[in-house]
Amino acid sequence: MRVLPVNDNAVLVELADLAETLALFDALQRAPIAGVLEVVPAARTVLIEFAPWATTPARVAADVRRLDRSQRVATEGALVQVPVRYDGEDLAEMAAWLKLTPQALIERHTGQDWDVAFTGFAPGFAYLTGGDPVFDVPRRASPRTRIPAGAVSLAGRYSGIYPRESPGGWQLIGRTDVPMWDLQRDPPAFFQPGQRVRFVDVATEAGAALHDRLQHAARLAVPVSHPGDAANPAADGADRAALQVLGTGLQALFQDLGRRGQAGQGVSVSGALDQRAFKAANRLVGNAPDTPAIELVDGGFACRALRPVVLAVAGAAGALTRQSAAGVREAMPRNAPFALDVGDTLSVGEADAGLRSYVAVRGGFDVPPVLGSCATDTLAAVGPAPIQSGQYLQVGAVKQSAAVSYPEVDAVALPKRDATVTLDVNLGPRTEWFDADAIALLQAQRWTVTPQSNRVGVRLAGAQGLQRTPAMQAAELASEGTALGALQIPPNGQPVLFLADHPLTGGYPVIGSVAVHHLDLAAQLPVGAHVRFRVVAPFAEVA
Repeated sequence: MRVLPVNDNAVLVELADLAETLALFDALQRAPIAGVLEVVPAARTVLIEFAPWATTPARVAADVRRLDRSQRVATEGALVQVPVRYDGEDLAEMAAWLKLTPQALIERHTGQDWDVAFTGFAPGFAYLTGGDPVFDVPRRASPRTRIPAGAVSLAGRYSGIYPRESPGGWQLIGRTDVPMWDLQRDPPAFFQPGQRVRFVDVATEAGAALHDRLQHAARLAVPVSHPGDAANPAADGADRAALQVLGTGLQALFQDLGRRGQAGQGVSVSGALDQRAFKAANRLVGNAPDTPAIELVDGGFACRALRPVVLAVAGAAGALTRQSAAGVREAMPRNAPFALDVGDTLSVGEADAGLRSYVAVRGGFDVPPVLGSCATDTLAAVGPAPIQSGQYLQVGAVKQSAAVSYPEVDAVALPKRDATVTLDVNLGPRTEWFDADAIALLQAQRWTVTPQSNRVGVRLAGAQGLQRTPAMQAAELASEGTALGALQIPPNGQPVLFLADHPLTGGYPVIGSVAVHHLDLAAQLPVGAHVRFRVVAPFAEVA
């Protein structure tokens, strides 16, 4: 066992194989460690995230090493059958790689039960392990940009089914019509950890019958009522609304502090990117810290009051304008509460510094939660739909016990376009994949925020990419849990700084992570800003 550093609030436990990983995961479930918030098992690792005010990396490492990992009892999980059309683009190539005929590959794939080992990559994506040693195939050298939902695939010793259309590097051998992820189903993920899976070829009589039976059951199923699923949210609730949206700008999303405890279904925490600003906006109007608010990208948002409300806007710097029903325009301050009367409009101007603003209303936006949270996860497509122009917004009841106060002065200046921002970095967990020259280049080179950045991650570009050590040039990293703030290094050497909507697991090495105290600053990086990294914690295994 090795305990590798990730950040001030996370460690990665590396083990010998999947069996040891699942044994540790079981032990953590039986005897939870104080302060631990999330546990993400993967092929050979367990990512453990914890509250830094409650414990430390060293204490977590010591607690993990004391766990009894010898009591894992093999259980026969429920058997789930999946009909498959074996017509994948890579079927013939993979059969040749495994020295089989395509029909023999199909028979080996359907001739064993697969176990749901762990989830990740995307909601509903399960890593399935089987007992047939023949299945050990490489990922594609160049990932596809589009893989359809339902694609049945192979990679390494795993089989999996893509829950939604996405890029991917697994080898495609077939497809199924069974949806792997459906928010109208309870639970939404079709596969649950511990289950057994048997693939059935629809070209056989049994497979065709199974396919028809599942299709009939799907037509008869009564959908689960999910909040926020109104067919036309722009026209819903006008009689009860407090605000009407007149413009959304680049993006307007409902957010709170995220949804924990859904890692078993492949769902990450998500939530507001700049949590300091999000909490400040709520505090200004007297809300609890986790009350749903609106996260904006740059400017262009506008709304009209349909009844008297108290609002506050925190985060990025820029103009706020209130226009009364009589047409009188007045500048409003940020980081301070203000009132809108019936007919007044609020307009959020282009950001002068920073990128994201948070609009809070006294009483909070009345948004039904999805999987226990009102956060909108843009990668997983979980949570309330993006806010639309014309949409009516409802406000919750005001809690009289809440107190209004002013936020503290920002600890750091908000970044501007073309300005250079320094972010502190803790090295690990895969710093060993890179040599001293790459570590030096990470700090010495100026990295530019590209237009491809979003809530999933800040994509950076530098004059030189970070190179792996010669021994790791052709190495493949088994999928492992990834944390908020991780600096993942894809083959082109250009870092991706993971933000709140990042995938739960990833297959590229993470050289380091932006320190927890700079995550809010990273969330405010506009396109065109420049970043320098300063290593504040060198790589060293956690003792």
